[in-house]
Amino acid sequence: QVQLVESGGGLVQAGGSLRLSCVASGIIVSINAMGWYRQAPGKQRELVARIGSSGSTNYGDFVQGRFTISRDYAQNMVYLQMNSLKPEDTAVYYCNAELYRAWGQGTQVTVSS
Repeated sequence: QVQLVESGGGLVQAGGSLRLSCVASGIIVSINAMGWYRQAPGKQRELVARIGSSGSTNYGDFVQGRFTISRDYAQNMVYLQMNSLKPEDTAVYYCNAELYRAWGQGTQVTVSS
């Protein structure tokens, strides 16, 4: 059974940084495509960042170089480093294991202006 648990969300001022973490069990993140998605109130869930099994990455257009997705093979974790945060980044952020269509419970990110 695949389980994903996110952490690292919180309240931060505009321009600040956060690092989200996702610990995975039941899968090996280094050989699976993993992603971070977000959902703001009243909006659809959208892709923030994805890292493929080969290590290739892609990001939502709104990221504009501010975020970086990475993974730790030893810890079996996926990270999302978010810099230069904006109020419009406020959302619940979810970790995703693509092949298994598995989701974590989400972690709230709130960016104040």
